Amino acid sequence: MTTIVPGPTYAEMRDPATLPAKYRQAAQAARHDEKNPANLFNITWRRDDGSVSYVILPPALTGVAANVIVLVGAIFPTGSHKVGPAYATLAEAEAIDGIHPGTKIIVGPSTGNFGIGTAYVSLLKGYRAVVVMPDTMSRERYERIRQYGADLDLTPGSESDVILTLDRTYQNYVRNSDYLVLAQFELLPNYRFHYHVTGNAALAAAAEHGNGRVAAFVSAPGSAGTLAAGDAIKKCFSDATIVALEPRECSTLYNGGQGQHRIEGIGDKMVTLIHNVLTTDYVALIHDNDCVRGLQVLHTAGDELANRFGLADLNWRDSGSAIYSLRTCLGISGICNIIGAIKTAKLLELGPNDNIVTIATDRFDRYPSVLDNWARQEGPITTAILESWAERIFHQAGTSEILDVRGTAQKARLHQMKRGLWSRFGYTDRYLTAMESITFWDEEAGRAKEIDQQIQALREST
Repeated sequence: MTTIVPGPTYAEMRDPATLPAKYRQAAQAARHDEKNPANLFNITWRRDDGSVSYVILPPALTGVAANVIVLVGAIFPTGSHKVGPAYATLAEAEAIDGIHPGTKIIVGPSTGNFGIGTAYVSLLKGYRAVVVMPDTMSRERYERIRQYGADLDLTPGSESDVILTLDRTYQNYVRNSDYLVLAQFELLPNYRFHYHVTGNAALAAAAEHGNGRVAAFVSAPGSAGTLAAGDAIKKCFSDATIVALEPRECSTLYNGGQGQHRIEGIGDKMVTLIHNVLTTDYVALIHDNDCVRGLQVLHTAGDELANRFGLADLNWRDSGSAIYSLRTCLGISGICNIIGAIKTAKLLELGPNDNIVTIATDRFDRYPSVLDNWARQEGPITTAILESWAERIFHQAGTSEILDVRGTAQKARLHQMKRGLWSRFGYTDRYLTAMESITFWDEEAGRAKEIDQQIQALREST
């Protein structure tokens, strides 16, 4: 049998200090060698010194008193935390199902970051890979996937047409024994990664500020895996509020809307199978143009504007040699999450002792072509224009278009939407009904300990 390239358990991704010394040292040495397989052990929210990768946004930018804590996914291999679910799904398949390089071609249905993660993890572990994604995503995403040696299978449409990507995946790959599909929208390793790894990072970051609690967790669902961090948070703080964000132009969870939008990575016209809607409290709408304009503001603001909004001080050194800044560590979905966090802070009337946590999924390096296209569309963008955008998008973010989905009727509506889509892809009524109980989700999260033992046993045997 071909040797399995070793990687971390869920517990080790949660806290790399628990890694055996040889793996931890190899991972630290590999940070400047992207294609070194030891980087699998760098799939974590924690820096080499054990601290969580996050930044607190200045009130001068947010306009709210609450601590807006943004987990920064830029430190992950590939520059996005989506590499975590891709790794977890493949690692579980190796440990539980016995696959190994040469037995399967890996397939990743995606709109970008998960596809990049699939290509990267497959490269490091020695598998061929295919990424199935829409054909109008940012140029940089396709380039990164090809850079990692994967093939692209492009489907018609944009971010909002990911169901066409699912159709292609089921038609060409799911029932073909030559392939293993890392199905991020439906397989539970995605849920487990964010429950145990992202949820722990959110709790650890909040523990250092304000009252040490998480008042709210805010994230825009693509696969909805990230929202599983909210489940872990609610286990610690039952009164925490979980808010899912959607593009106003594609308000599927909000009211069944099915439009086109430009926030890459979110708003995919569905209730994903792994979205535990039982723990989602609100759905808030964010205008896609606001996210692109907000990215333009933070990325191109001159010194005067940067000083006014507190951006000049948002530079920090990793425990290695890399210097990060908010300008390089945010993409369009990160701006969406920040706007949503501001709206949530206002909705809940959070004060300076309260913590609200959100996510910056990826780095800016996926979006230069998006801003180039935007600049051609908008014309000259002056400092005055940037200032007016910042005032309106961040300071004036209001509490309109936020839907309370805590009631029984709303939960039933979301479950029915999930049932209507996923029964089409072969999921049984029994399985879909089980998802309507919190017991299902608790049991799936609880499987991580047993799976860790299997991953570790496989690692020790190779």
